[in-house]
Amino acid sequence: MIPFGTPRGILLLGLMAASLSACGTLSRLSDVGRDPAMTPTQDPTKDPKWRPLTMPMPTARPSPNEANALWRSGSRAFFKDQRAAQVGDIVTVLVNMNDAANLKNVTSATRASSESAGLPNLFGLEAIVPAAVNPSKLLSASSGNSNVGTGQIQRTEAVTLRLAGIITQVLPNGNLVVAASQEFLVNSELRQLKVTGVIRPQDIASDNTVQHDRMAEARIAYGGKGQLTDLQRARWGEQMMDILMPF
Repeated sequence: MIPFGTPRGILLLGLMAASLSACGTLSRLSDVGRDPAMTPTQDPTKDPKWRPLTMPMPTARPSPNEANALWRSGSRAFFKDQRAAQVGDIVTVLVNMNDAANLKNVTSATRASSESAGLPNLFGLEAIVPAAVNPSKLLSASSGNSNVGTGQIQRTEAVTLRLAGIITQVLPNGNLVVAASQEFLVNSELRQLKVTGVIRPQDIASDNTVQHDRMAEARIAYGGKGQLTDLQRARWGEQMMDILMPF
């Protein structure tokens, strides 16, 4: 077994990382001289990473039949509901997040201690102690410790998105699983927006929109790739050195 703390182990880790990043490097090299390719429009459920979502469900209750009544229990409109309700329907997801946090912490600790011990008299045996040794000052020790720490966190985030998603599942209790994805290609920079989550039909507004804070298990991603994104990302070699270097 090769210890990874040795130069040979670090070299082995470097070779492993290089082999793992080869596919990503070849993919980036294939985009040299042209804009990043956009993902073709496709069924979200055909994505290899897509998995059906299961959630805790209440006990199913049969809907009672009302004699001589045109109203169906659970309906939100008498004639027709224009809001998304079935697999394949489209619903617009509104993301309006404005979050800020400010945290400051200061700690200070100081400690000083001293110890001394002596044996001036011990049954007359102090007479045989060499003159260079003072029995009353056999031991003396002192210590001091001081620690000061200061930390501050300031964070401000503002994200405003509006994108259409597709109902991919209708759960047994009526909740809807939504998957939304959009891509924008601007000046060789590909921006990708993705939102997934679970919503209640009653949270869909009359204009067929739903707010992100009404979405359970929400996953919101905004990123992209391109020449500017590559310049802002540290090279894989630098990332390895940051992880492996102990100094």
